[in-house]
Amino acid sequence: MDFALPPVGEGLLEVELVRWLVQPGDKVRRGQPLLEVMSDKATMEVPSPFLGTVQATLAEAGAKIQVGQTILRYEAKATSSPSEAAPIHPATEPTATVTPAATILGPSPASSGPAVVAAPSVRHLARKLGVDLTQVHGSGPAGRILLDDLTAFLHRPAPEATPTKPNREPHPMEFGTAGTRQKMAGLRRTIAERMVESERSIPHYSYIDECDVSDLVRVRNQLKEVFATHGLKLTYLPFLVKAVARALQEVPIANSTYDEAAGEIVLHDHYHIGIAVATPAGLIVPVIKNADTLDLPAITAEIERLSTDARNGKARIDDLRGGTFTITSVGSIGGLISTPIINRPEVGILGIGKVVRRPVYDASGNIHPADLIYLSFSFDHRIIDGAVGAAFGNAVIRHLQHPAALLLPAKVRS
Repeated sequence: MDFALPPVGEGLLEVELVRWLVQPGDKVRRGQPLLEVMSDKATMEVPSPFLGTVQATLAEAGAKIQVGQTILRYEAKATSSPSEAAPIHPATEPTATVTPAATILGPSPASSGPAVVAAPSVRHLARKLGVDLTQVHGSGPAGRILLDDLTAFLHRPAPEATPTKPNREPHPMEFGTAGTRQKMAGLRRTIAERMVESERSIPHYSYIDECDVSDLVRVRNQLKEVFATHGLKLTYLPFLVKAVARALQEVPIANSTYDEAAGEIVLHDHYHIGIAVATPAGLIVPVIKNADTLDLPAITAEIERLSTDARNGKARIDDLRGGTFTITSVGSIGGLISTPIINRPEVGILGIGKVVRRPVYDASGNIHPADLIYLSFSFDHRIIDGAVGAAFGNAVIRHLQHPAALLLPAKVRS
């Protein structure tokens, strides 16, 4: 009997065969994975709807196969029990959810104590962390509670042991084997095709600027241990996602895609930020949906979920679609400046370098140490002129230099 590739996703008519999970002669049960296919950089397994023995596989790894195409022949086994005869229904894919910050970092208690003096950013963070500010000693003028005071309060000795930070082993990168040949297939071929298509069709131009992130480094260092107690690893990336989302709201043309067939620039009113993730198989870009509506803890949790799924080869197609702007970072590896390729049909991408400490001059001509980061933008010159790209870069820098404001929701900020 012939087995044809069944529908594997809405709107998907063709996929690439990554590998067979069965071979001729194998006995197969219902629901057993037969093969692994890939589309839009997401891989999925195709389960068996039959009970029987594989006779032949009719396509090779790396081949493009279409829905309805015969790809396998098998000999069916006569069913002997109702359980064997029962049809197999495909499992429903779990819906991606973002855990609310209040769930991650605890409730937001209503303060009924005496009035306190604190900035809006401190009040907002205290609510997110479940801290009653009447219990915090303020070291600022007139007892004003500063961010340092809140951090010191959170780091006071606890009556019970602090949960240990989860151990996250990095996935090894693939550097190849000398003296061998590798077939350009699977994710690597998809990456190659899209990079060539982007470079061929988009006139890129690069814009690079440096940003003093000394305050950002201080705020992140104050908060990372608090986040870790709740199972979250706070990097600089969540701050960058927040800063980019707010800058995109100020410069809407940067949050657009180009519909070449219609000859139209589509300016989006949603802010879906793609984050490039290096996986053992290659680079993929899962998307943080509606990043402008998420707070820092929620963005941190979503980055971790998307990155973990991507590195484990479990990224879902929906997680890889719909991006309006992309951020890629090599800072954790060690680079300073890059010239990233635009993730078509988007019109801009931001490359992040590592944070470095440098001596700088202040307004009075005095030298002092500062933490600097280089921001490498690439823009579609058909859509974004040099001055507009610089304006967007300036907006990102402005938000990064005021990290406490990134802790505030939009309604408080305005």
